[in-house]
Amino acid sequence: MRQAGVLDVGCHSALLTVARRRAGVAMEEVLSRKVRLQLHETLDATGRLGKSGVRSVQRAVAETLAENRGALPEVYAFATSVIRDAPNRDEVLAQVASATGTRLRVMSGEEEARLAYVAARHWAGERAAGSLLVLDIGGGTVEVASGSSRQPRTAHSLPLGARTVTRAWKLDEAVSSKRRLAEVRDHLSDRLAEVADLPRADPDGRVLACSKTFTQLARYTTAGRDRSRAPQRLTLDEVRAAVGVLARNGSAGRGRLPGISRHRAGQSLAGALVAEALMEACRVTSVEVSPWSTREGLLLERLGALRAKGSTPR
Repeated sequence: MRQAGVLDVGCHSALLTVARRRAGVAMEEVLSRKVRLQLHETLDATGRLGKSGVRSVQRAVAETLAENRGALPEVYAFATSVIRDAPNRDEVLAQVASATGTRLRVMSGEEEARLAYVAARHWAGERAAGSLLVLDIGGGTVEVASGSSRQPRTAHSLPLGARTVTRAWKLDEAVSSKRRLAEVRDHLSDRLAEVADLPRADPDGRVLACSKTFTQLARYTTAGRDRSRAPQRLTLDEVRAAVGVLARNGSAGRGRLPGISRHRAGQSLAGALVAEALMEACRVTSVEVSPWSTREGLLLERLGALRAKGSTPR
């Protein structure tokens, strides 16, 4: 049985996922282990990860891989932008490797965008998807990819993630000033306008939104409504309405809103503002929310490589 494992270390969690191929199924999850993290609370003004943050990563990596490690397939362990873009990245990676025996890898934002596209294409159905635009809002960066085949034609990564915007504009608490919200909106719009080849939605194509930011917004806007029989969707008008509610609440109040998780509540306003700006810039009025993103794209490609080799490395 062919299996592949990926350990994704991000700002809010370390998640180990093991998946396999079987007849008629591109990917089936067989194991998932998560350890919660709050790395944004350990960052200094420059984005440097503090000692407590490094220790928490060490513990999380050790815990996710400790049980039945000998029975696990080869695990590709990687860190997202909170570590990748930290000024002390190399030091953090070395300390984690020394303590756990696992060397976390980092990939470029463009590679994350490519993998998110690969995952979304598979989730949507490769033959049925046609022209595809994929939007992914992370903590540190935003990824945008588009194309009409298995690999994207364009892939972008921009430093406009929910954590980045929250820290830059101090949006973790309530924002009562309409002028301040307008300034943030103008800033995001200007930054996106600087990307000359930012893809636009194809009228005959599909737009898929990945990431916890979009998932949270969709859960919030659909609270109390049954959408179990249709793909979960999120409209630009719903995002705009969510911005208004999130802005009136601080972190604690946002965390009590339906669909907004407490540990991401502080970044939820910035995430909604980025989603709004991104949809406007790409001329998107509605998105389908995909549960698959970079991690799943990596698993799919590793399973594909195993299939080509005809073996499962241990």
